[in-house]
Amino acid sequence: MAVLPKVDKIWMDGALVDWDAAQVHVLTHALHYGSGVFEGIRCYETPDGPAVFRLTEHMERLARSAKMMRMPMQYSVGEMVDATRELIAANNLPACYIRPLVYRGYGVMGLDPVPSPVQTMIAVWPWDSYLGAEALQNGVAAGISSWRQRGNNAIPPQIKGTGSYLNSSMAKMEANDHGYAEAILLNEAGMVCEGTGENIFMVRDEVIMTPPVSDGILEGITRDTIIALAQDLDFDIVETSLTRADLYTADEVFFTGSAAEVVPVGSIDHREIGKPGPITLALQEAYFNVVRGKDPEYDYWLERV
Repeated sequence: MAVLPKVDKIWMDGALVDWDAAQVHVLTHALHYGSGVFEGIRCYETPDGPAVFRLTEHMERLARSAKMMRMPMQYSVGEMVDATRELIAANNLPACYIRPLVYRGYGVMGLDPVPSPVQTMIAVWPWDSYLGAEALQNGVAAGISSWRQRGNNAIPPQIKGTGSYLNSSMAKMEANDHGYAEAILLNEAGMVCEGTGENIFMVRDEVIMTPPVSDGILEGITRDTIIALAQDLDFDIVETSLTRADLYTADEVFFTGSAAEVVPVGSIDHREIGKPGPITLALQEAYFNVVRGKDPEYDYWLERV
């Protein structure tokens, strides 16, 4: 994977600081115990300038994650939205990936995070689709991971927490070792959950299916977008529990996520799914039209810089 490209400024606790000066102490609580929550957001180049896709909804989800972690945010959702716009403009970026992070900082050590101070940062940088441009066009090979998704009563999947993603990292490394571009995690009951950083959909007999939140998935904003677009395009779509066998016999499978966008899956565990199918391609096209400001019907989802 390419080295992270530098830009000029990062927003830290209310101030724009130089990229190389955006540092924390080595005894920062989050560094040792994963006591942080974050978001992944994208800003797209549109005919009317840079626009962030569903920025407010992302910041609202960040606030929900922080609340579940008993981490009082020092900035309101509105202030985080304004800071993001300011940061993108300061870096003069027509399009970028956005990473807000709220974390327990330096001050105390120990498993109880509450005494540690809460700090906030937002970073932006140019970043292509997470699984690559070729994946968007041709699809990826995926494999069912031996690692299970964390349970609802272990680390709630609804918290987009830094520590939670150790689970995803284990599955991602395993997938790469087996020659797959991505892993698919099952929950403790053996039902399909999601990819390491994406939600998952499948199509059979022209019906789109995706696991429900109750099966232990992140409430994805791109997932929600695709559900809305599918309904508006008059596709049949249902939220239902899925087995790995359902995926093996699907007509189409695809991942969704802010970083990955809408990525077809060509095979699972060496079972051929095939080339990107018509429903996947229709939803992918609709999604990119929306985020790039080419569909005025959904302009309310775009927050201009």
